[in-house]
Amino acid sequence: MNETMTRAAVAAAPEAIRASWRERARFGARETQWGLAALALAIGVGAGLGSIAFRWLIKTFTGLLSGHGDYAAAGNAANPHVPWLGPYFVLLAPVIGGLLYGPLVDRFAKEARGHGVPEVMLAVAQRGGRINPQVSVVKALASALTIGSGGSVGREGPIVQIGSALGSTLGRITKVTEGRMKLLVACGAAGGIAATFNAPLAGVFFAMELILRDFAIESFGAVVLSSVAASVIGRAAFGDVAFLNLPAFHVEHVAQYGLFALLGVVAGGVGIGFTRILYWIEDACDWAWRGPEWLRPAAGGLLLGVVLLVLPEMYGVGYPVLENAAEGKYAAAFLLLLLVGKILATSLTIGIGGSGGVFAPSLFMGAMLGAAYGAGLHTLMPGTSGAVGAYALVGMGAVFAGSSRAPITAVVILFELTGEYSIILPLMLAIVTATLTSKLLSRDTIYTLKLRRRGIDLEGPAAGKALGTQRVEEVMEQAPEVIAAATELPAAAVLLSLSRHGVLPVADKEGRYLGTITARAVAESLAEEPDPTAPPVTVGELAEVPAPLAVDAPLAKALHALVAEPGTGLPVLDQDRLVGWLTHQSALRALHPVPA
Repeated sequence: MNETMTRAAVAAAPEAIRASWRERARFGARETQWGLAALALAIGVGAGLGSIAFRWLIKTFTGLLSGHGDYAAAGNAANPHVPWLGPYFVLLAPVIGGLLYGPLVDRFAKEARGHGVPEVMLAVAQRGGRINPQVSVVKALASALTIGSGGSVGREGPIVQIGSALGSTLGRITKVTEGRMKLLVACGAAGGIAATFNAPLAGVFFAMELILRDFAIESFGAVVLSSVAASVIGRAAFGDVAFLNLPAFHVEHVAQYGLFALLGVVAGGVGIGFTRILYWIEDACDWAWRGPEWLRPAAGGLLLGVVLLVLPEMYGVGYPVLENAAEGKYAAAFLLLLLVGKILATSLTIGIGGSGGVFAPSLFMGAMLGAAYGAGLHTLMPGTSGAVGAYALVGMGAVFAGSSRAPITAVVILFELTGEYSIILPLMLAIVTATLTSKLLSRDTIYTLKLRRRGIDLEGPAAGKALGTQRVEEVMEQAPEVIAAATELPAAAVLLSLSRHGVLPVADKEGRYLGTITARAVAESLAEEPDPTAPPVTVGELAEVPAPLAVDAPLAKALHALVAEPGTGLPVLDQDRLVGWLTHQSALRALHPVPA
């Protein structure tokens, strides 16, 4: 019997080997640069088509529930579908919308609630890029219903989540590795932003700075391809025009730069204030509501309706109101009222369970703040303050940067949304000061705070994993033998060949740590044509300084530095004194200790 089984196994072996090679070939095709490019293009096309469908849904639901293309610009007009209600129809529109999207989100995709970007950031940081496929459909419907029924939120968060879910789904179908899966999610986010706002560069930097939080060359290329593909489709559908139509602005006096910097400081404070109020109102809604979650948006819609009745400019995204403010059509007092109203309306929309983004509200708040600031300066310093619209435009980017702490994205996206290059210098200045102010006032951004409130640290390990609770000094190994900085390369090559690390710490004559020397650096230097007249090359000349780890650093954060380094370990320092060595093996032992 054993002989028969052996013959069968031998006969089956060639087919098994062929199957294995076929699988490897398929896997290799997916993991090549050409395979990645094809996937990125496919995701970009899908995100572009998705953005067209999403904007059509918003337009359709807004027309059905308000009777206008954009009710924010219609004042207290009546809904032509129910003219007998007059302007009071806004009390019912959010309730009807909540009755439609509340059960949809509660039943099929709870992660579609809220502004969406934190969920995508979490999926990339700790879940291997895995996002439920149904999220894209549920998010599109729920967000379109929220905005169409008067919810004061934006569409960037939904389209990011929609595109990211598409990228994750395609990654699952093609069975890519975890690293590629994360990249495909970022491609979907970039494509969604690019197509929706006609902003291909902004889509790229949004995905790199906020979603991936990495600017690797390979990642950049794939994200650019996806963004370009989505932009081509978006421009074919929506036209190649700037998303916001604003008059030309320029800096008229050099003293204005100081005024723009001060605006950045104020905008940073407003961004943090918006973040705090948003989650405070969400906590208040959680505390007050005791009924089923699917009914919460409809019940809370009554409160939102009252806000819309008082300030109809809060209905939906509100871009027409933003443009009017930038053109100086509102008085300063009304601008401040709109600023406060937007903070309240957006926070309430999210708090009652609505679905939508916070990027557009941030732009709206920035425009109101900047226009009011500019109007005040025009009264106080009419000779040097300049155009009110310039401050509105700069305020838009500064408040977004203050809330999201993504300065590169803020600069690029404001430039692409408006097409105004003349304002780039004051815009950069205000965004930097807003970002620094935000960092001084708060540890978290509007995106990361949502996760931290749920006990999730994007820099730490995924929930439920043991790794990350220890300190580096608890798991580090003994440091390799130190090599003197004056050691010549042939001797260093011998020492490195005997070391299992392939890298050794370097110290000067007094024993002070200077950095590390790698086997690759020594080999490359020895392979170069030597100059007989030059003095011998020493280890100190080739020493590198990798990111050192402190002994009391959490292991979860140390892992990010460890993975980023090409060597086999990192030095652990205690006040500039080398005390140990953290390797991949020691980190793995902390995760899964070897039984005695």
